Amino acid sequence: MMPPELTVLVLAALVQVVTFVAYAIPANIELGSGYTMSARDREPTRQMSDRTARLGRAMTNMFEGLILFGIAALVIHTTNQSTGYTTLLAWIFLAARIAYVPAYAYGLRPGRSIIWVIGFGVTVLMLIAALF
Repeated sequence: MMPPELTVLVLAALVQVVTFVAYAIPANIELGSGYTMSARDREPTRQMSDRTARLGRAMTNMFEGLILFGIAALVIHTTNQSTGYTTLLAWIFLAARIAYVPAYAYGLRPGRSIIWVIGFGVTVLMLIAALF
């Protein structure tokens, strides 16, 4: 059976896949296949809607968040330091990332930032826990 922190890491990666699809479909429609299938050496001639652009930024932010969370989850697993505490932090991270995407897409302020801080904060706590 997979340790909980790694289960959450895989689930977070699947959230990233869903976020990518949620962004890619409208981006391809709005920008046109001529641009999206090109080398993108120039700026697009059409603009994306605000929501699609926000989904793109949420997707990029998720990649950034996954890097630190992935490090924390892998270190905790490989050093056999999984505890109820680190498991709880991992699940909070996943919940925050799931909530973050629609909060960003719909421009919820300050909710989006609060959700981001929660996800980032529990990741930092996991990294600190991995040191002890």
